[in-house]
Amino acid sequence: MKETDNTFSVDQPEESSGFLLWQVTNLWQREIRKALEPFGITHSQFVLMASIHWLILSKQEVTQVVLSGHTKIDPMTTSTVLRTLQQKGYIQRQEHLTDTRAKTVALTDAGKKLVKKAVVTVEKFDNEFFSILGKKLPELNKNLISLLRQL
Repeated sequence: MKETDNTFSVDQPEESSGFLLWQVTNLWQREIRKALEPFGITHSQFVLMASIHWLILSKQEVTQVVLSGHTKIDPMTTSTVLRTLQQKGYIQRQEHLTDTRAKTVALTDAGKKLVKKAVVTVEKFDNEFFSILGKKLPELNKNLISLLRQL
C-alpha cells in the first residue's frame, strides 16, 4: 500500500474510539442475546419492556413517543417491536384518553412476570461484563451520558 492510500488519522486501530466502541458493543450485544434466549425475546423487545416497567414505576405515562425518546429507538422500530410484543401477549396498547394520535402502552401480567425475571438476568450479566472496570464504571457511565446528550 502506498503512503498516500492511508487516509487514517490513527496509527493503530486501538486508537480509534469509534472502532473500539463498535467492537465492545458487538461483544456486549452478542452476549446479551445469549442471556435473553431463555426468555424468547430479543434485546430490543427487552429494552422496550424494561422501559415500560421503569416508566410505570416512576409514575410516568407511557406512550410510544415517550418510549422512543427514553430508549433512543426510532419511532417506527418502536412501533414495530411493540406490535410484536402485543402479539406475544406481553403488552397492551390503547388509544390515549386525550391525544387521539397517541397510544398508551402497558405490560400485561405475563409481560410483567417475564420482564421482572429478565431484568434480574440482564443486570447480573451487565454486572459481570462491566466488572473489569471496577471503580471506573461510574466514570464510564458519566462519559456515555455526555455522548448521549450531545445529540
